Amino acid sequence: MSRHRVVALLDPPQSPFELACAAEVFGTVRQDMPVHYDFRICAERPGPLLTTVGYTMLVDAGLEALQEADTVVVPGWQPAGAPAPPTITEALRAAHQRGARVLAICTGAFVLAEAGLLDGRRATTHWRNTAELAATFPEVQVDPDVLYVDHGDVATSAGTGAGIDLCLHVVRCDHGAAYAAQVARNMVLPPHREGSQLQYAARPAPARADESLAPLLEWAVSRLDARLTVGRLAERAGLSSRTLARRFTEQLGTSPGEWLLCQRLDAARVLLEQTNLPVEAIATRVGLASAVNLRRRFRAQFGTTPGAYRRTFGETRLAKTAQH
Repeated sequence: MSRHRVVALLDPPQSPFELACAAEVFGTVRQDMPVHYDFRICAERPGPLLTTVGYTMLVDAGLEALQEADTVVVPGWQPAGAPAPPTITEALRAAHQRGARVLAICTGAFVLAEAGLLDGRRATTHWRNTAELAATFPEVQVDPDVLYVDHGDVATSAGTGAGIDLCLHVVRCDHGAAYAAQVARNMVLPPHREGSQLQYAARPAPARADESLAPLLEWAVSRLDARLTVGRLAERAGLSSRTLARRFTEQLGTSPGEWLLCQRLDAARVLLEQTNLPVEAIATRVGLASAVNLRRRFRAQFGTTPGAYRRTFGETRLAKTAQH
């Protein structure tokens, strides 16, 4: 079975970190995991390419590499808003029209917008540049309050580390939550971050150590099968429900109820992938009470049914994929 080809399109000066976001997720070979991607880099002009931190890297492929890409990544663009050469925007349009998925990390969204791939669509970029993106490309629906936006064929991420969030999301869509979690575990990262990028843009007074939600979150995740309500979470934390809700908004960018539902659905996904438990039993284990409730919530969140998800990402399918 041929592997999915990911090509990163570089431009000087290239941010090494944003390139590394894609290279680490798609390009690193891990001995304990099946290899699903081939990764390479290209540029408009092959040869030495300057980085934002002063050293040069050698790029051995030109834009022709995009003609064979299944996924194209634009890992940032410096300076943000600087016009891209027509050869680059044309190559991106051609790859997209051919059926390649196109991802932009951070300010790479400006290049996708210039190529017309974001017209009439939601997109995001680093919070420092969202106003500029919206002003420069008014046909793009800029969302400053998310870590990434994925349309399936085109996706954009917020700044820097959000590029990893987007790449892990893509792996999760391609190969399931368990595989993406394993990639993240190798990177010593959470497989999915809650909240939005505005929690990083804002600068509220730092919470005191005793205001951290971490102990409460760990406690809740370990007992998802219990009857966990906002009131019980507040009682466990020694707070009023109103204060707890405020802290969730400040620290996670979401409400206690939404966070809890997200954890239950993520746990359901893992059980669907890694066990043969009936949907009713999974619903009970993750605290969603019934198969009917799980199916309704699952479809609303992921756009598919638990059964269809298991057929796509279940353990049997992953085992067969690993053999290739």
